[in-house]
Amino acid sequence: METQLFPLLSTFFSIYLFAYFIVFRNWSPKIRPEASSCFISLFHGTPAVILASLALLADENLSFSSVNTDAQNLALDYSIAYFLTDLVHYIVFFPHDVLFIGHHLATLFVFLTCRYLVFHGAFAILSLLILAEVTSACQNAWTLAGARRHDVEFATKVYRVLSPPFYAFYSLVRGIVGPLFVYRMLAYFVSGAADHVIPKWVWISWIIVVVSAISVSILWVYNLWMELFRERKASLNKKVR
Repeated sequence: METQLFPLLSTFFSIYLFAYFIVFRNWSPKIRPEASSCFISLFHGTPAVILASLALLADENLSFSSVNTDAQNLALDYSIAYFLTDLVHYIVFFPHDVLFIGHHLATLFVFLTCRYLVFHGAFAILSLLILAEVTSACQNAWTLAGARRHDVEFATKVYRVLSPPFYAFYSLVRGIVGPLFVYRMLAYFVSGAADHVIPKWVWISWIIVVVSAISVSILWVYNLWMELFRERKASLNKKVR
């Protein structure tokens, strides 16, 4: 299958510019870039989950070392285009946000090596993509509400209502399901079953990137839980007084 990366890249850049100059044109310059990033994420997260799921379900020879199908390559190209677009966003507007820039570069390394170097392993990478993006719609709504919660009452209500279920869903996926899948993935690769098609340095790099990403995600959501508990406790103390 020929690469669909460049048409998809053009599409995501167009969506970003549309969001920045049209959808959020009346928003504060401080939050317009973040809102535009969330906007393209809405066009990536759920569609990517659907694309990846359909691509995996259509493959009768799924394994951690199976050859990538055309549908799986399309799903990989779709996500590569999104992460490249969002990477440019961070470099332009938040060049000092080393954590997110590093995250995007590491993620792109995994996708690009799977898609254009080894041509195998899409089952593992797309399964991880599904786990990573299944929470994205909720996260983007939560992020957009959070961006306006200090000046829009409705956004404040949405943020407060969304926070506990979003944190719980995110914790389940990133804290339990994700690590269990990575354990299965690691056990398969360590067994040597994929060494004939995926070099050790590649799958070891994948594991390092994935484990690091999951660890950061768990730390992030843990801090959100702590902040939520502090806010609820402070609110309760005010009512008691």
